[in-house]
Amino acid sequence: MLLQMIEKKREVLLCLGKTYGLTAEVTVKCSQELDHLLNLLSRTEEKPKSLIRQ
Repeated sequence: MLLQMIEKKREVLLCLGKTYGLTAEVTVKCSQELDHLLNLLSRTEEKPKSLIRQ
């Protein structure tokens, strides 16, 4: 589910960047949303590793 959300957001970001430019407010906001999703993914992938180390 999270990977699908990331892929969709990435597609939207590319479209916005082509349409409005990379520095447009709407593009930057979408980029920040993608960053948030990627951070969530990173955190979920790190949890099992930290459990193994203990």
